[in-house]
Amino acid sequence: MPGGLSITTVATAADRKAFVDLPYRLYAGDPHFVPPLRSEVHALIGGIKGNPWFEHGKAQLWLAHRDGKVVGRISAQVDRLVQEHVGAGTGHWGMFETIDDQAVADLLLQTAEDWLRSRGMTRAQGPFSLSIWDEPGLLVEGFSRAPTVMMGHHLPYYRRLIEAHGYVGIKDLHTWGLRIDQPFPEMVQRIVAASERNSRLVTRRVDKARFAEEAALILDILNDAWSTNWGFVPLTPAEVAFVGKKLKPIVFEDLIRIAEYDGVPVGFMISLPDINELTRDLGGDLFPFGWAKLLWRLRAPKVRTIRVPLMGIRKTLQGHRVASLMAFQMIEYIRRDAVAKFGATEGEIGWILDDNGPMRSIADAIDSKVTRTYRVFERGL
Repeated sequence: MPGGLSITTVATAADRKAFVDLPYRLYAGDPHFVPPLRSEVHALIGGIKGNPWFEHGKAQLWLAHRDGKVVGRISAQVDRLVQEHVGAGTGHWGMFETIDDQAVADLLLQTAEDWLRSRGMTRAQGPFSLSIWDEPGLLVEGFSRAPTVMMGHHLPYYRRLIEAHGYVGIKDLHTWGLRIDQPFPEMVQRIVAASERNSRLVTRRVDKARFAEEAALILDILNDAWSTNWGFVPLTPAEVAFVGKKLKPIVFEDLIRIAEYDGVPVGFMISLPDINELTRDLGGDLFPFGWAKLLWRLRAPKVRTIRVPLMGIRKTLQGHRVASLMAFQMIEYIRRDAVAKFGATEGEIGWILDDNGPMRSIADAIDSKVTRTYRVFERGL
């Protein structure tokens, strides 16, 4: 190819290492980059043994080279569940990283598109790494903040390269930030007080001693609560078990609540300490000493930020007054413990879809503001 540019599929262990390692070089000058743990990225792309997504999805990875040096990477995915729940012919690409060069970006995106087209896809959406449950969307606003746990971070020029290839944004996902070391507005406090007078509503901490059972319960509520959301794909039982095992080391009972109405679990809220604050200095490596450092730090973590990645209430109660009561009760109870037991001063909610009116109303009510925006792009094939 012109300019010494070429592209190859990821086929060997050395290829996978180069694929995983590329961002560490590209982001070397970015003060807000948090090196992802290499072991987690290898597991994400490592096939069915490391990621049950591969039970219903297929992916291909590529590396772009110029004069023998890796200058870009990309994945393309076809997911059976996306075909069933989002729309037939919808293919995804993701894990997009490149130098600031339109020719490299065009080659990466065109290769992913050709692969999707050969499998009958009629439109390409991205980035998804690898699914909507991993790191969806491209960061387009909020580059001056380090990403929190399980959130992506990208270089500002990626948007320009993707749009120049013919992609348009179809959905924005926002994170909302707020101070939590001070009480919520008086209106919210009144709602919480009203919720506590409702004897039919009980909010309890998650029981980590029964973690597998609790995780299955939460994710069953999630699959129901989010079923009509844009881009929704249900988590399978294998993925529920996988997510539960993955999150268990960073799950703290004080930060997860399950809401019961008339004794029936109908809502949940998951909060996580921002583990990125504890791993940033590890350089992406748990071995030889990073694992011991992280285990020690997780014994009683003190963090600045608590993130709320997931919250849901069963559809039968959505739109009812009790849904508002339980939502604000869970938020307030977790806020108190986040400050008192983890030393947190800031909270982050998200991501939240740009058209999710109920969640945006909750975010507004607790005086939070949009801090980052991630965008999903689409192009017809």
